[in-house]
Amino acid sequence: MAIREKYINPFTDFGFKKLFGSEYNKDLLIDFLNQVLGDKEQIRDLTYLNSEKLGKTQSDRKAIFDLYCENEHGDKFIIELQNVPQQYFKDRSIFYATFPIQEQAQKGNQWDYNLKAVYTVSILNFGFADTQERFLREIQLIDKATGEVFYDKLTFVYIEVPRFKKEEEELVTHFDKWMYVLKNLHRLQDIPKKLQEKIFNRLVSC
Repeated sequence: MAIREKYINPFTDFGFKKLFGSEYNKDLLIDFLNQVLGDKEQIRDLTYLNSEKLGKTQSDRKAIFDLYCENEHGDKFIIELQNVPQQYFKDRSIFYATFPIQEQAQKGNQWDYNLKAVYTVSILNFGFADTQERFLREIQLIDKATGEVFYDKLTFVYIEVPRFKKEEEELVTHFDKWMYVLKNLHRLQDIPKKLQEKIFNRLVSC
């Protein structure tokens, strides 16, 4: 007999939107993104934006993000959940990132092309088809000759959840705990002691 899931499955559209997609649970998304970004950026507040993006003409393809937000500085965040592998997922994430870039363009002659940063954070329930063991990839434009970052306002973060292998007793950082929750929440019948923190108590009460 199958055991009934006690907690929300983050890898369903309902579960993902319930946990991260509402103003009431905005603190969960902020806490998670701050762990993903580390010392690169610390978000104090987020505003949810319209997640449906239309092309310039009726014949252009539109994009519908899972979540689309901006922080207090105007930086844009696309948060995508992908439960099953998609052949051209990398291409799709690049395509999606063009929308928050284009929408910053101001009409008139005075615009100086100073863009706000754009982050695409993809939470994947699969690993890319390569031999990498790491579960977190941060991608930016680099100078191939030097390896130095050429442009730091366009960032793609891919989180390959199945490649996170730590068990409860191995959890050390706050980000470890978030990864464990994403991977295992729907399997849990009780909340582990290491997750007895305010933010995770909020999460499981959703």
